[in-house]
Amino acid sequence: MSPDVTDAAGTPTESAFGVAVAQFAPGDDAAANLAEITRLAELAASRGAGLVVFPEYSSYFTPQPDASWLAASEPVDGPFARALAALADRLDVHLVAGMIERVEGERRVSNTVVAVAPAAGVVATYRKLHLYDAFGQQESEWVAPGAVEEPETFVAGGLRFGLQTCYDARFPEVTRRIVDAGADVVCMPAEWVRGPLKEAHWRVLTTARALENTVFVAAADHAPPIGAGNSMIVDPMGVELATIGESTDVAVAWVSAARIAAVRRVNPALRLRRFGVVPR
Repeated sequence: MSPDVTDAAGTPTESAFGVAVAQFAPGDDAAANLAEITRLAELAASRGAGLVVFPEYSSYFTPQPDASWLAASEPVDGPFARALAALADRLDVHLVAGMIERVEGERRVSNTVVAVAPAAGVVATYRKLHLYDAFGQQESEWVAPGAVEEPETFVAGGLRFGLQTCYDARFPEVTRRIVDAGADVVCMPAEWVRGPLKEAHWRVLTTARALENTVFVAAADHAPPIGAGNSMIVDPMGVELATIGESTDVAVAWVSAARIAAVRRVNPALRLRRFGVVPR
């Protein structure tokens, strides 16, 4: 049972919803990746999570993109998503994870996030908009950017969830559009590559996206040595509710509409803003 959220007087106001981030280091063995996803999802569910966010490229990953990504790519309704859906049904939890999606007629793949719900299968998808052509990397060589479309959201635990990916965190307009679509919680699978100051960037940007939009952000990164780790759940006031560090593990935090409403009463930034977001 989820804990109660209380007001300043200690009076219960509603039940909160358990959200987990699951941190691991996906590799080039798809079966092993699914086995680790299963283990971590079971662990998160046992700790009370009703939704678990896994990293970017959870289905398949190599440190450098190459032709093997094409061979490992799948449609959104392929084996990886079906396995997630079966796991969601068995555990009665929502799952969010990054995968390599096949793009018909393209020599590149799509960096895609899928959300699956119990007894419903895939309920939302997101294709990474901003590719990691930075810090010496060239993701666009093997990955096609997603089209700018209306954000897809889904409901779990009485809250609305949206999706974005990794490098998108450096572009605040992405999160703002998701929040404008009604999201209370933004799920952000990532493969945040380690490097000078990169961990600091990860913490600042993830926190900023939560704080400026007064929403929860659940950001799941790869575990080291390739990823920076530090998967975290940040609340609408910019507080890190849970952080994993560098290990393979899950962390659970309790999110609620009551907390969002309380923060927005004292910080009505969304209501006071004078600019919108217009796609280029």
